[in-house]
Amino acid sequence: MATRHDLTLTWRDGREETVPASENETVLEAAESAGIGLPFGCRTGACATCVGRLIDGAILYDRPPRALKTRHIEAGYVLCCIARPRTDCRIEVGADVQTDLVSNPWK
Repeated sequence: MATRHDLTLTWRDGREETVPASENETVLEAAESAGIGLPFGCRTGACATCVGRLIDGAILYDRPPRALKTRHIEAGYVLCCIARPRTDCRIEVGADVQTDLVSNPWK
């Protein structure tokens, strides 16, 4: 039986949801199982649409997060589509986090 952890998802508008997640689930899958829609694109760690920021806790990837550079990982960014919790986690989620990661050249 897989170990379960609490994932607390926070948005910048002050919303917060805590959902259960097994170590076999990704953050995105756990959120979806709880009826919470998070942004995503590829589900393979290649596009960064699902990026979040790990505030507290530990995650593990099955494969390297191709959409993140080392400096992003060091700053706490995680890809929710391939990140699996290893402890209780608090993760900032939502489109605003992706905006911080990727600058828009059209502004």
